[in-house]
Amino acid sequence: MDMIKHLAVSLDDILDWCRKNSINAEDGFERYFNLLARLMEHQIRLDIPILTVYLLPDTQNPTDHQISFFEHLADFFENLSHMQLISGQKIKISIFGKWYKLPGKAIEAMKKVIDETKDYDSFFTNFCINYDGQEEIVDACKLIAKQVELGKLDAEMITKETIKENIYSSYFLAPDAILIYGERKLTGILLWDSNGARVIFTDKSFVDFEDRDLERLNLQSLR
Repeated sequence: MDMIKHLAVSLDDILDWCRKNSINAEDGFERYFNLLARLMEHQIRLDIPILTVYLLPDTQNPTDHQISFFEHLADFFENLSHMQLISGQKIKISIFGKWYKLPGKAIEAMKKVIDETKDYDSFFTNFCINYDGQEEIVDACKLIAKQVELGKLDAEMITKETIKENIYSSYFLAPDAILIYGERKLTGILLWDSNGARVIFTDKSFVDFEDRDLERLNLQSLR
């Protein structure tokens, strides 16, 4: 039985869940980020080397609630810097997407934890923030086009591997499985690398996360 080496998890919109369940957004945010920390604990417990979490889609014009979400996001990353789990298990934190364009203090908190964990290499936890899977491929194409323009790459030599080398997750294995919370639809997480991955729809919100969501995954064969 093959065990999962890279698990990708796509989270749903917490605000949608709050509206449907008449829950205060602040309470929903607190539960959401507590569960996110628990998800990271399960990565270690189940010995999954790479975990990638699609946390926040591309956000051009944030609403008041989304700005409040960003504040909780900043607190989450600030807390990561103090989590014994991170230093004890040597978890390297990476962030994919245009996270550096977010408003408020979130950027500094993210920079801090990225810098503090840059030399860790036992486990890898990646967050897709202000991220769009198609935009990731577009950005890779721009980098390749620049290499061709500078004469560093022959256009006829461009291959699938060339694209892989220029996407955000270039140095990670492709995901074995993608776990999707919320609606039964693809979200574009790790779009280039998702070919061949097993896609599992949970048919529930991440706010209803249960330990067995991941335990079931790791007990199943990938072939």
